[in-house]
Amino acid sequence: MKPAKFDYHCPATVDEAIAALGRYQGEARVLAGGQSLVPMMNFRLATPAAIIDLNRIPGLDKIELTDGTLRIGAMARQRRLEFAPAVAEKLPLLGEALGWVGHLPTRTRGTIGGSIAHADPAAEIPMVLQALSGEVVVRGTQGERRIAAPDLFVAPLTTALEPDEILTEVRFPVIPPGAGYAIEEFARRKGDFAIAAIAVMLVREGERCATAHLATAGIGPVSVRLSEAENILEQRGLGEDAVAAAAQRAAELVEPMADHNASADFRRHLTGVLTRRAVLKARDRQNVRTG
Repeated sequence: MKPAKFDYHCPATVDEAIAALGRYQGEARVLAGGQSLVPMMNFRLATPAAIIDLNRIPGLDKIELTDGTLRIGAMARQRRLEFAPAVAEKLPLLGEALGWVGHLPTRTRGTIGGSIAHADPAAEIPMVLQALSGEVVVRGTQGERRIAAPDLFVAPLTTALEPDEILTEVRFPVIPPGAGYAIEEFARRKGDFAIAAIAVMLVREGERCATAHLATAGIGPVSVRLSEAENILEQRGLGEDAVAAAAQRAAELVEPMADHNASADFRRHLTGVLTRRAVLKARDRQNVRTG
């Protein structure tokens, strides 16, 4: 199929893009990598009145380290981030997640901002944003604001961005030196959408688990942090019994979806299994990094 008729705009600045969005009063869509939007338009699942193409705007693909935060421009391509030294050194969890994203052609065109703004429940990058307590910067007619990950994802394919706002930057606190991290995912095939995935970041102080971050993808309508499971690890440590208890609590916390890929019960079961695997992998990886 072909997309429905639409107007096309290729602004040279973010301000021009915001102005163009405002003129269409919520009926325009922003084009970044196009790996999700274009197929949806071809199947007429999305029929925007206009496309605002961000690919000619300079400066939206930067990668900068500032005061313990890695600031990534929304138009930074996923493939570039996959091999960026700053990501490998400061955000290895993001680097690992990118290896799970689609296939080489989609990562070559896909952008970090586009993945986050699309808000697919099964996407790995929003999961990492949740796991690392990241935030995004958006600009609109009312100026610039920052939105923390827990406040960003509202529903499947829906974020807290206003119709005239553009996501311009993604900010991740760097992972502490020596932290353990891991992603465990279940999908029908490598590169398919996640039926369930868990991201973990652990920081140990001696025998204690000082910090535990766990986040989901593919399980519920949006990616979420599993705070009560995190608390179990922080209170009881990283022994087998504590990890098993955290995995069980993770499975109880989620509100799993049911669709043609999996039942809600299966996704709940996967939550427990993948949480245990990811925590153990992060724990063992931390031992290697600090040993």
